[in-house]
Amino acid sequence: MIDKKSVDKSMLHRVIIQKLEAVYASSLAATKTAIDTATDKENVPQHKYDTLSLEASYLAHGQGQRLQQCLRELHSFKALPVKDWSVEDAVSIGALIELFDDNDNSNKWFFLSPVAGGLNVSFSDHSISLVTPESPLGKALNKKMRDDEVVVDIAGRIKCYEVMSIY
Repeated sequence: MIDKKSVDKSMLHRVIIQKLEAVYASSLAATKTAIDTATDKENVPQHKYDTLSLEASYLAHGQGQRLQQCLRELHSFKALPVKDWSVEDAVSIGALIELFDDNDNSNKWFFLSPVAGGLNVSFSDHSISLVTPESPLGKALNKKMRDDEVVVDIAGRIKCYEVMSIY
């Protein structure tokens, strides 16, 4: 459990933004490589079965779409206001949630984010996973309060959690 006074949500936001920026930079590099391969004069088809350039152009298109998605996620997260939760507040977007996993008797940390579900960051010696409201866990967490039980079916496996803290 993290001491509520030691949780600096603005710092957590900065850590998540840095991770999203790293994902964007990686996507940018992959897009550039795919474009370079698709447009390299050495990859001009020599015969009708030589499809390297065509395949690279499809890859470049897909990488370009991924790059735009990364940029949208980065802008969307930057626009998310930093909010600290009180004991009376229910889980909603922007909440940092500590859950006790009944299945393996351990605490798990999640951040309910509008974007970037599945992204993991390290913060205050904890691994925090971002979940979106559209995910099974995000749907199950929405509007839960401290001490509530959360039951979620993830890929046919029932997971049971207890909400320990909301920050």
